[in-house]
Amino acid sequence: MQFNEQEFNDLYEKEVREVNAQLDSEILFVLIGDVNAGKSSTVNQIMGEEVASVGARPGETTAIKRYIYKDKIVFADTPGLDDINKSNSEETLKYYKEADVVLFFLNAAGTVLSDGEKKALQDVKKTNKEIILVLNKIDAADDIPSLVQYIKTNTNNEFKVVPISSRTGENMQQLRDAILDILQTKKKDLLFAKELKAKSGVANRWIIAASTSAGLIGAVPLPGADIVPLTGVQVGLMVRLATLYDKPISKERARELAIATLTGNIGKSIFRQAVKVVPGAGSAIGGGVAASLTLALGYGIKYAYENDIELNVEFLKNFASNFKDKDSNA
Repeated sequence: MQFNEQEFNDLYEKEVREVNAQLDSEILFVLIGDVNAGKSSTVNQIMGEEVASVGARPGETTAIKRYIYKDKIVFADTPGLDDINKSNSEETLKYYKEADVVLFFLNAAGTVLSDGEKKALQDVKKTNKEIILVLNKIDAADDIPSLVQYIKTNTNNEFKVVPISSRTGENMQQLRDAILDILQTKKKDLLFAKELKAKSGVANRWIIAASTSAGLIGAVPLPGADIVPLTGVQVGLMVRLATLYDKPISKERARELAIATLTGNIGKSIFRQAVKVVPGAGSAIGGGVAASLTLALGYGIKYAYENDIELNVEFLKNFASNFKDKDSNA
């Protein structure tokens, strides 16, 4: 592979612009559910600290509580379900319309999908369909799979259903992933992820996605055709991980890592290993190599950031070698 300096510079600058645009935006979450649905404790579990204690501010009405987290992320706790269509309905519906994500809470230990909840859900989805059904308090209920299936069946499988326990923290990463799926379509997932205390699950998600994309690119049997898009995938991964862990990566350091991964000993080492494992596989080897390179790059960066290790080419070479050996023995 030949490294293209100008293409790299353009890709790096583009990725930095997109990241900065995300960090300048805002995210609005709307929380819907009865007062005992565990909304506040769920928000605290999602973010990893007591959001209400650090960011509570009065809303426009006494019926809506707004919690502003790190100036950019707003959680709006709307009135109880019985109050939605009363005097505060206009203000509440305004929040529904503007929300990036609606977290609709159901109580696994109570009456799930009551008539009031069904009506409220119908009202909300007329305005905003970016809804996640959060089935809370699963630690106090039995046969959760059947309960989840009941909810899906009675909502026509329109929305993601995430069973959680805001008390124990069970399935919290699953809820974060569901939120990230929605925010990714709005180009706001990085802003959300950056403020999470639990960053490892997000990093794994991005690394695996980048590796999958790299594998598809590498499987194209055109010599040299994959270098630019593959560089784009890896540059994007480097910049996003650096932002996630709040450890800025310079263009020069990103270039060094990209060159070492794509054209240096890291690439050659893993390529030789792939040939041994899958001799004569043609384009499949290309895809496997590209995916392995990207996995090694991503997990190497993640490991360095999480363990306060200086991220440089020498570290990445050692990490890639260990990664390759573990991967081949798996």
